Amino acid sequence: MTGKRPRLVLASVSPRRRQLLAEAGYDFEVVAPEVEEQHFEKLTVRELTSYNALRKGLAVARQHPGRVVLAADTLVALDHQLLGKPADHAEAARLLRLLSGRTHVVASGVFIAYLHRGKSIAFSVLSRVVFKKLSEQMIADYLTIIDPLDKAGGYAAQGEGGAIIARIIGSQSNVIGLPLEKTRSALELFEIRPRI
Repeated sequence: MTGKRPRLVLASVSPRRRQLLAEAGYDFEVVAPEVEEQHFEKLTVRELTSYNALRKGLAVARQHPGRVVLAADTLVALDHQLLGKPADHAEAARLLRLLSGRTHVVASGVFIAYLHRGKSIAFSVLSRVVFKKLSEQMIADYLTIIDPLDKAGGYAAQGEGGAIIARIIGSQSNVIGLPLEKTRSALELFEIRPRI
């Protein structure tokens, strides 16, 4: 590519993705993708996140063909069962009981497109999260320090939210919502670099 570098658009309303990108030093604007996430039982969690990231990314890229569009989708799965965002605190407590003392998977699909140049890249990242054994009191206390309702699996991996996690195998930023290590390398291919 020659000349002026393209601008970055984050096709996501996730506050965690926004925070991760900002803390990594990227300048970007946010555009909410107007697509409903799909859930097909025959797809693996990796395939499903990749599919949803592609749909989100293309929806926004078509509106902004002269910009580099970054889209992602992250899901939590335990024993091949998808764990979504809890509807209320009771469901969040149920999810935490289910995850207690066990290892689950966090998968993110990422899609980056620059339609003006006819260029795109897609990848997925899998991390494993090992939870501590949680007592009912630990679960009750935990639900007072984080808002579980906007988080897949009903927990946060960052800050105080990480207190219930024994270990993360793989990318920690993936568990938060965007695998930064691989995303940085991919954005470099589009001449998108952090300002710091």
